[in-house]
Amino acid sequence: MIKTRLGLLFLVSITFGISAKAQQTDTLKRDTVKIDTAQINKLRIDSRKNAIPTRVRPVQLQRAQVPFTMLDYKVNYWKKAITFGLNFSQSAFTSNYSAGGVTAVALGTNFIYHTEYNKAPFSYVSELNLTYGVSKNKGQGKRKTNDRIYFDNKLASQLSAHWYFFGALTFESQFDKGFNYVDQGNGVIDAQYISNFMSPGYLTESVGFEYKPTTYFDLRLGTGTARQTFVLDKTIIQHQPDNYGVDSLHTVKNDLAFQLVALFDKDIMKNIHLNTRYALFIPYGQSLKFITHRVDMVLAARVNRLINVTINGTLLYDKHTSPDAQATEGLALGVLYRFP
Repeated sequence: MIKTRLGLLFLVSITFGISAKAQQTDTLKRDTVKIDTAQINKLRIDSRKNAIPTRVRPVQLQRAQVPFTMLDYKVNYWKKAITFGLNFSQSAFTSNYSAGGVTAVALGTNFIYHTEYNKAPFSYVSELNLTYGVSKNKGQGKRKTNDRIYFDNKLASQLSAHWYFFGALTFESQFDKGFNYVDQGNGVIDAQYISNFMSPGYLTESVGFEYKPTTYFDLRLGTGTARQTFVLDKTIIQHQPDNYGVDSLHTVKNDLAFQLVALFDKDIMKNIHLNTRYALFIPYGQSLKFITHRVDMVLAARVNRLINVTINGTLLYDKHTSPDAQATEGLALGVLYRFP
């Protein structure tokens, strides 16, 4: 019986061994079989992107009246500015002051009214510049140090980004009588009367083109310019033989010319402002020696809100007023107020 059990156990062991070997051989065969994945991918079913259902509610819009107040805004195309300057200087000496000196008082004023109108394509610029200065030295009468009336008006229409067609009207003269003081020797001073209000006076009408690349610079080319020179006081010719180019039998002279005017107005440094104007006048039908050049410059340095140091100068070449170039310069410390 024991032999029989040992035989059965041996038989079972052989059977399991053969079965395991057969299973291993079959697995190896199955793993080495090539599978076509393209065919499987065709059968793949992708899940929905939004598998979770969402609840959509309809949106209802209704009209509603919102109360509001109209804003009363108005566009102002005008820009205005007023500048007023006052300069005062004084010096005093006793009669026995060892270094010598003359007691003197000097006063100078400057008033500028500037207005602009800009509404494309039109623009209008007007400037009134009034300057007057006087000094009084002990033992002498008062003498002018500065005297000018300048009124300029310009109307322009824009042609392109930087070019305009303009028409301008300019008036220039002075307030008070002007004298040329000549030393005759032995302390005798001869005051020669040479100018007055509207003697001379200039009225200039100009039409042409203006180039304005920036806000602080513009160049006028007055291809059609007419100027009237007035000398209403006929006694001036006694010490001014040329009579400012006006015939002694007349009080007005007319000229046709080409005019060039360049303007530069900018803060060149912090608290330092430069204003320069150059005018070139070339009369038609006259000799080139009668071409007129004039440069006006004002350099203002601000000390504080009211106190300013101002340097102004003028360079003029005009054969009708003098055979040589003329120049004036002034340095002043005073009050300068600008509004707004």
